[in-house]
Amino acid sequence: MESLSVTVDAQASPERVFAVLTDWPRHHEWMLLTRAWVVAGDGHSRGSRLAAATGVGPLSFVDTMDVTGWRPPHEVEVRHTGRVVRGVGRFHVLPRPCGGSRIIWEEHLHVPLGLAGRIGWRVAGPVSAIFLRLCLRRLAALCV
Repeated sequence: MESLSVTVDAQASPERVFAVLTDWPRHHEWMLLTRAWVVAGDGHSRGSRLAAATGVGPLSFVDTMDVTGWRPPHEVEVRHTGRVVRGVGRFHVLPRPCGGSRIIWEEHLHVPLGLAGRIGWRVAGPVSAIFLRLCLRRLAALCV
């Protein structure tokens, strides 16, 4: 299991950030190369199922997820159930004392391919962190 965590501050309230974050069809507005949709349930409660297509053309994959935690406006957790991405993802949206929010995106992932996958994670992990931080900055800007 490999872990990744990125944090970005936003000027918007936790309620606003959480609303935009969990508006799954709007993910393409802030999450690069990704579009998401609700597969089952309302998308706003535990037990809902989501899917997200990430990539371009033949270099894309679909990530399926189950919503396993739902605490608006502070936390949403998903269990990645796809063939490519497996593990747990979690967003925390915390109030900042001076106003606005702190957004934390955590991923705890099962890296495939054994030793080769763990070695590859040494490069993929830092690159993924840059990508996730850029996406969170886009989310923060969208919420203003």
